[in-house]
Amino acid sequence: MKSPWPAMLSALLLIPTSAAAVPAPELAPTDHQAESGTISQGVVESNHAGYTGTGFVNYNNVTGSYLQFTVSAASAGPASLAFRFANGTTTDRPMTITVNGQAVATGKSFPGTGAWTTWQEVSVNTSLVAGSNLVRATATTANGGPNLDRLRVDAPTDTELPTAPGQPVCSDISYNALTLTWPASTDNVGVVAYDIYNQGQKIAEAPSSPYRLGGLRPNAQYELSVFARDAAGNVSATSPEAVCTTTADPGDPTPPSAPGQPTISGVGQTSATVSWAASTDNRGVTQYDVRNANNAVLDSTTGTPPATSKQLTALACNTAYTVHVVAKDAAGNTSAQSPTASFTTGACAGGNNPATPTQVSSGWSIPWDIAWAPDGSFALVTERDSFKVFKINKNGSGKTQVGTVPNSVTTDGEGGLMGVAFSPTWNGGSDQQVFFMHTASEGNRIGRMNFNGTALSGYAGVFSGMRKSRYHNGGRIRFGPDGFLYIAIGDSQQSNLAQDRNALNGKILRITKTGAVAPGNPFGTAIYSYGHRNPQGLAWDSAGRLWSSELGNSSVDELNLIQPGKNYGWPTCEGTCSTAGMTNPKRTWSVSSASPSGLAYANGALFMAALRGQRMWRITLSGENVGTVTSHWNGTYGRLRAVAKVPGENAIWFGTTNADNNGGQPDGSDKLFRSNLSTGKR
Repeated sequence: MKSPWPAMLSALLLIPTSAAAVPAPELAPTDHQAESGTISQGVVESNHAGYTGTGFVNYNNVTGSYLQFTVSAASAGPASLAFRFANGTTTDRPMTITVNGQAVATGKSFPGTGAWTTWQEVSVNTSLVAGSNLVRATATTANGGPNLDRLRVDAPTDTELPTAPGQPVCSDISYNALTLTWPASTDNVGVVAYDIYNQGQKIAEAPSSPYRLGGLRPNAQYELSVFARDAAGNVSATSPEAVCTTTADPGDPTPPSAPGQPTISGVGQTSATVSWAASTDNRGVTQYDVRNANNAVLDSTTGTPPATSKQLTALACNTAYTVHVVAKDAAGNTSAQSPTASFTTGACAGGNNPATPTQVSSGWSIPWDIAWAPDGSFALVTERDSFKVFKINKNGSGKTQVGTVPNSVTTDGEGGLMGVAFSPTWNGGSDQQVFFMHTASEGNRIGRMNFNGTALSGYAGVFSGMRKSRYHNGGRIRFGPDGFLYIAIGDSQQSNLAQDRNALNGKILRITKTGAVAPGNPFGTAIYSYGHRNPQGLAWDSAGRLWSSELGNSSVDELNLIQPGKNYGWPTCEGTCSTAGMTNPKRTWSVSSASPSGLAYANGALFMAALRGQRMWRITLSGENVGTVTSHWNGTYGRLRAVAKVPGENAIWFGTTNADNNGGQPDGSDKLFRSNLSTGKR
């Protein structure tokens, strides 16, 4: 059967059409890999050749073992279910096929195929309901089911996006709730729900407008945007943003009492335990924050009541700390601070520790990426919101704007001009190619320009079809040791795309310099790995292994070892989970201590820049595993985004991003720094 990829890719280009030209849903094939389904009494394996995807499901030899798929249909109607399987025995392995709990084929034959590497299809005709359908294949004998590779569904499909919702407006604002109203979206089939986001995090799902948002924090600012979703899972572009602030709780103006004197114990290289005497409150304390001398929160405890002791695990080594504690209640009242306590963490162990940084350059506005020329004499630096590109010499001199990237647009969030990468053979003469990832009118795009060492010229779009959104655009691009271009692209605030291998978002992609699919990609498309939320860092270690840093949602951020064809779990998993067929991260952090962006490798360690965490993480590697992890410059320079190893030297450059929406500093306040790395045994 013909692959759906070309048709889906054309749809992803988001070419506008008039309302009259919107096509009705039509039958089109959609593939569902067995390893991504729900497995009961079976395992994912890859020891027999000829499967598609990353493996197949080997049923246990018991009656009742099953595999279940979630299938989306744009509208109710007929469908064909084709199960791709192998049965290397002569024994039939019949299964009962149910759709939404109703049997549509009882004891359907799955006969022997002659070998476990010989794959055939068995088809069943049925009807699906609009929206989500559960398709289950259950073994009916003690021999279990066959090896199941894939379910291909020919069903009503819909690739049209709803229109973007109109400007949201907040009303009836209280200390813990508000009413959000927006002009409705339209869709060729029909909108089934609206997703409401605060910045990049989904906080509610509404059937229609208006919607009452509850459970909010008193006296807190919310930056709210709305997305429309149809029954096929298509999600609209974002609405404009509404900035609204809840009121103080009128029923409780009294703050808790100040916590008692903190005491310090268990001081280590990057950790220490802080304990304190409890506060009192007329309605009860709900949270304690442990803060440093700059009043930045190092960590918190919550509960009813919250604990009065906390092990801090994200401290910088060889650093003096002075801490205090404040208490909060449910009304958002904050106590006076406790007395202070001081301690110094242990010395930084081993080599390759970053030294105190020196300033390279100032006057930047959101420097997003740093790319060194192949000869190592200078770097190009992009600015996200100005779309400007600057050249700066290795010694920090000669900062010069060399051009802007045409066709770039902002998303009033995280989109704009992002990644930059030199052609591996760039020499300023016979090869002048430099590549950029930027947001354009239709979505995120890879563009190519010429750079002769002095000025950028020309422009050609090389690769598109990646959705954009206010947040979750990814943005890093790097040429790998194999000479191909790797692209980190976020899920564009449409989390289901991360698992959809017919879509480009929520992936790490691998292409040639002309934008073609790189040879050897695991699915025959541009996709190299999938199941990502918002990856922003790419770096290869000395053995050629690819690592990626990824922003999580509300729980944890990730460092992943990227391997071709692997599924990294989002949105089923955030951080480590036990779902079959999904690959766990090698290390996780709380979002408050990381929110990582740039990633660089130098002399046995990764250096990961943290946005919300406002620090540089140093992560030593031992083969495919993470070794010692230390943090540096916690809060000293603010939000950190770009980081790159200095060619030919044991040093890194990194940039702040304090002029962005979350940093709140004026344009021109960002800086580039250099840190030399210590030598010695690791």
